[in-house]
Amino acid sequence: MGGCLVVKIVIHGAIDSQFLSELRDEFQDVDFVLTEDVESLKLHLKNAEVVYGVPDKESFARAEKLRWIANPAVGVDYLMERPDIVESDVVLTNARAPGYEPHAEPLADHVIGMMLILAHRWADLLADQQSREWGAGKYNNAFLETNGKTMGIFAVGAIGSAVARRAAGFGMDVYAVDKKTDYVPEGVKEVWGPERLDELMSISDWFVVAAPLTFETNGLIDDRRLSLMKTGAHLIVISRGNIVDEKALIEKLRSGHISGAGLDVFAQEPLPSNSPFWDQANVLITPHTAHVTPEMPIGHREVFRENLRLFLSNKPFLYVCDKRAGY
Repeated sequence: MGGCLVVKIVIHGAIDSQFLSELRDEFQDVDFVLTEDVESLKLHLKNAEVVYGVPDKESFARAEKLRWIANPAVGVDYLMERPDIVESDVVLTNARAPGYEPHAEPLADHVIGMMLILAHRWADLLADQQSREWGAGKYNNAFLETNGKTMGIFAVGAIGSAVARRAAGFGMDVYAVDKKTDYVPEGVKEVWGPERLDELMSISDWFVVAAPLTFETNGLIDDRRLSLMKTGAHLIVISRGNIVDEKALIEKLRSGHISGAGLDVFAQEPLPSNSPFWDQANVLITPHTAHVTPEMPIGHREVFRENLRLFLSNKPFLYVCDKRAGY
């Protein structure tokens, strides 16, 4: 295609100066413009055809030639509240791809790590170590085996599939619920449709929420569904916090109905200092950082690079998001 493209490059962990230099070397007919503030974005986006990053409303409204928004990360659920983008003809892509997702491997590692920390009470063990306490006696019958237990996974996209492979390696029976039931990932015994979510929650010793946040999943794991979980079961939330009713979850944790939870995401982030989750001894909190590894941004960059090649060749993108669905 003729002409120059003005590409907004946002350095927000997903891109750096070296990658920008690589892009300029490979795509010499493209005019890459780095904008670090809103005023600069407003100026340059007006005549740009591509933006790498999500523009604010005012900048987007001024864009006259914009054809493609390349979200440098995976989650696009927050754009459901941006009708200006959702209703537009501008194509939205993210860093997810069928069978490949740069977040998937570290997120899956994080899930298994949380499971083992909760199962073997590592928080208590580390506290004993720091206080130089040899507390062997208090751990009699305190640890949980994973072998032979059931893990239920809500959504087996790239993340859920990566979790399943690892869980199967620990000898767990893995079942899943997903909108697509025609593909059963490695390590999963069966994939059921959404109508069997209640059943999945009722049989799970460990229940993992790996679904994207959409209008359908928002608040889906409510008090009724949490009540279906086995007494003593555990919950791990790795995708989005708004999927789970947090007030109901706190109640189930306090009562002991749910033995413990590993939470990397919350409805409000940063998690407020007065949140009751901070005081729950049976909750493991991480600050939405499960995906942060040196390899992750490299994967994101390669997704953008490949899509840029396709865009310049007038070929269809590989990773187009459904703006209305939120993923």
